[in-house]
Amino acid sequence: MTEPIRVLVADDQALLRGSFRVLIDSAPGLAVVAEAGTGAQAVELANRERPDVVLMDVRMPELDGIAATRQICGSPDTADVRVLILTTFDLDEYVYSGLRAGASGFLLKDTPPADLLSAIRVIAAGESLLAPTVTRRLIAEFASRPEPARPIARELHGVTDREREVLALIARGLSNTEIAEHLRLSLATVKTHVGRLLGKLQARDRAQLVIVAYETGLVTAAPR
Repeated sequence: MTEPIRVLVADDQALLRGSFRVLIDSAPGLAVVAEAGTGAQAVELANRERPDVVLMDVRMPELDGIAATRQICGSPDTADVRVLILTTFDLDEYVYSGLRAGASGFLLKDTPPADLLSAIRVIAAGESLLAPTVTRRLIAEFASRPEPARPIARELHGVTDREREVLALIARGLSNTEIAEHLRLSLATVKTHVGRLLGKLQARDRAQLVIVAYETGLVTAAPR
């Protein structure tokens, strides 16, 4: 029998934590292993329980969700733990910071339950996930922030021209299927390029590739 995907729920509202637990525990192949009411507890429990996925709220006492994500993803002991951050429209400024901290995905808090469960499975499988309503806003956020760029030559050393094309389209929010159609490639070929990009750029997942594309200057802000 396949082991269930182990989830840590981090939210400062007990009612929400309880709701998430009931939802997740009732889903096939998923199980809540712990609950955290603060960011500090989330870090502590992530180290102790080694969950597959942390469902992380942004606004929490002691340590906010972004700082907690940074500690979890930055520690060798919990580097394999995936973080799925819950955000709202009025918290868009956190999406950029969350990606840089190592989060593998974002969902809006009003996401339907079935989509939340699907997102947990996607994140646990090593993919990244950005809610469609968040993706374009995220790209706009990247475009408007004057983050210090690192030299393209160093960051993209060894990346082929075709891989750069794929990387740029990933940063624009295109799926593998859309990239395949845009570049007139097979889906399998696109997946191969994405896999090579992950390896060459030492990125955890697709979300981290977006960061590299913007921070190296490969993708820049569109004229306003």
